[in-house]
Amino acid sequence: MTDPFRVARQALSSLLAVVMLLGAPLAQAQEPVHALSVHAPSGPHDLQVVVAEGPANGAITLPSTGPATTTLPPARGMLALAPAPSATTGAVNAASLADLVAATPVPANLSAELECLAGAVYFESKSESLAGQLAVARVIVARSHSGRYPSSYCGVVFQPSQFSFVRGHAMPAINHASRFWANAARIAVIADQGSWKSPVEGALFFHAARVSPAWGKTRLAAIGGHIFYR
Repeated sequence: MTDPFRVARQALSSLLAVVMLLGAPLAQAQEPVHALSVHAPSGPHDLQVVVAEGPANGAITLPSTGPATTTLPPARGMLALAPAPSATTGAVNAASLADLVAATPVPANLSAELECLAGAVYFESKSESLAGQLAVARVIVARSHSGRYPSSYCGVVFQPSQFSFVRGHAMPAINHASRFWANAARIAVIADQGSWKSPVEGALFFHAARVSPAWGKTRLAAIGGHIFYR
């Protein structure tokens, strides 16, 4: 014989289990999730899905941190170029004296001292090679530092009975538009700065090769039409 109370307890247990299964999804739907909400309307078979406004489901929104700055290492094989030397340094790299002369600008206005030095180069050696012109200029520079001659270029050039082109403590007129003067001015700058070594460094005397004075001095070299002594 079937116990009616036992049947009622089993039916009640089954009913409670069904209620618990149905209650779990409904509880989850009531949580504050903005991605998706489900509403069951009165119709037995209709289901309406409402997607809340905002970012698409599954989208990830990263906080804005402003534009990023990334420093990348140099690519292999790329050389980092050093800054070009300043125009005020005066340093010029050259493979030859001719290159150095070509790279040296002609000063717009020479000082009185450089004017005297360039004038001596112009009148004594304008038809000589650049090496010969530099040698003449370096003799004048060496004399001005020797303590045996005047301490200025003009003093050396205009010292009586030293340079045959000097007339009455003055130079003849110079054609400043000629290439000879342009070279003489550049050579004067190079000699003054000591930016190129001459083969006759230290020489204090020179004369034209066409003459043979009886000098008891140490001969250093002959360059072009001049012979240089110490």
